[in-house]
Amino acid sequence: MAVPLRRLHHVSLHVSNGRKLAYDLVSKYKFNLFATRLTDRSRQVAFRNGAAVFVVNERPIQGSAGLNEWLQLGGNDKHSADARRVNFEKHKRSNPSCLYDVHLHHPVDSVSNVCFEVEDVERSFKVLRHLGCNFLVPPTTVEDENGLVTYSVVKSIVGNVCHTLIDKTKYGGTFLPGFNVTEKDWSLEKENLSCPVTHFDHITYASPRKSTQQVMRWYEKLFGFQRFFIDSDEDVDEGFVVNQEGVGLRLTAMQYWKCSKAGITLPFTDKKEPDCKFVIAESLPQQGRNQVDTFLEQHRAAGIQHVALYTKNIVSAAHTMAKAGVHFFSPPPAYYTEVGKRREIEEAGHDPQMLSEHGILLDTDLQQDPSSQSECSENRRYLLQVFTKPLFAEDTFFLELIERRGATGFGEGNIRALWRSVQAYMENERRDSQGETVQSAQQ
Repeated sequence: MAVPLRRLHHVSLHVSNGRKLAYDLVSKYKFNLFATRLTDRSRQVAFRNGAAVFVVNERPIQGSAGLNEWLQLGGNDKHSADARRVNFEKHKRSNPSCLYDVHLHHPVDSVSNVCFEVEDVERSFKVLRHLGCNFLVPPTTVEDENGLVTYSVVKSIVGNVCHTLIDKTKYGGTFLPGFNVTEKDWSLEKENLSCPVTHFDHITYASPRKSTQQVMRWYEKLFGFQRFFIDSDEDVDEGFVVNQEGVGLRLTAMQYWKCSKAGITLPFTDKKEPDCKFVIAESLPQQGRNQVDTFLEQHRAAGIQHVALYTKNIVSAAHTMAKAGVHFFSPPPAYYTEVGKRREIEEAGHDPQMLSEHGILLDTDLQQDPSSQSECSENRRYLLQVFTKPLFAEDTFFLELIERRGATGFGEGNIRALWRSVQAYMENERRDSQGETVQSAQQ
């Protein structure tokens, strides 16, 4: 029997320069630093925008940024560094340098842990161990004055991806024991109106060819994930396939929670959370090398290629991030001038020129009811999406902004345009890198 998941709690990143990423998350992507755990052996800093929470993990390097420098990223530094230092570490079974996670010593920066809340960690551990799961951390209890939390960490079947399973039913604090919370009165009412992100919409894995079915079976058997069909005509075994015009891609989606339109307010557990879908992307050999292959090569393993942030106003969010220095992928200019796409954008009530300024793509849901095929833009189901360039030095992890107006897919009509823009970027990067190598050799 599979272990039921209650909700996605946070996503963890493991990086060599945590301070740089922290600065980018706050200044460019408009996340708020709200909880820290800084010790001699580990730095863990939590950021959130809406209910989307990232935890940045870094092993400190001698001579690197001090505690005060990290905390200044959060603003309003009312207390001294010593007052904010967590003097805690009170565990029943272990005292890890990396709470709620593990150090995998991956050779490059990586997004490597998706943390889920579950009903009972001990019971989940027994069930999953019986099913053959590899646990990196056994059930471990951590507590402070607000109660206790039990967690364990299981290795997934996808590259370096792990899943922390956490039980917070006996905890009344804002985040997690061991973290010093710097913003205790946070709520969705304090959201950044210029960049209104509410939650994680989906997470996409880059996976080797012919591995999708194995990954799907693993998540279905262990956690009860269910298939989500991107297109009503997609083949059950083959998934959603685009294999033409230089694009060779297979997408297969799964979900663990029935879709809900209601948002959530982390950490209040009486709210229903919208499902966060998982997408598996693999390349097809007929169309040559592509960005999935590039990810696998530069990441040196399968892993998380991108995380989509749901926003209620993508134009405002993209504009705010762009002004702060975020670079987005842009589709070919013809995307906005092609007659059919221009009409599609206008019928949805948007200005093609405005969308083109930040590379925002629009895709209408073609599977809607015939009764909704009216001229009124309010009756059209569509989504808007835009993709950032990679956050790390390697061409691996990036973010997506997505706004849904009734559409539940992933912009399948935009795949070719996005694919070509990403390919052009990576080919330019490759040429620049080769040019620098040649120039260096000549010198």
